Amino acid sequence: MVSPILRCLWPSLVRPAIPTALPKIPIRPFSTTPSPNATLNQVLRGCRKPQRARHAVSPALSDTKCPQQKGVCLKVGITRPKKPNSGERKTARVRLSSGRMITAYIPGEGHNIQQHSVVLVRGGRSQDCPGVRYHLVRGALDLAGVSNRMSSRSKYGTKKPKKASVGA
Repeated sequence: MVSPILRCLWPSLVRPAIPTALPKIPIRPFSTTPSPNATLNQVLRGCRKPQRARHAVSPALSDTKCPQQKGVCLKVGITRPKKPNSGERKTARVRLSSGRMITAYIPGEGHNIQQHSVVLVRGGRSQDCPGVRYHLVRGALDLAGVSNRMSSRSKYGTKKPKKASVGA
């Protein structure tokens, strides 16, 4: 029997190994170093705290797991946007069918809703209006679509305009 030292010095003394059908361990292409476990001091300092859950953008809809909800307008008004922007954003205070009260943004130019109008509410906040986390759906229920809209009509509930006939 050849000693391990001689094996290293003279590999020709060692008998050739017979290839066996062992499963190959896949090589990790993205990293060559194994990820080390946390040390005791790291664990004691609190490295294993679970991540906090993210809060929902539209909590009134995510609590009931609904993409949209019906609601009744209580008050229609305007909101001033945050600092770099200026203008008057149209908003509505809505009581949802689940009983929650929310503030929703009315997209597009002009609207026909007033108090006691029935509207459809979807998620999606208005970035420059504080506290507005919902949008009203144009062209659904009592809220009419934007008139004379040519581009992005599906977002504003507008039908395709009729082409005028030339000979009539």
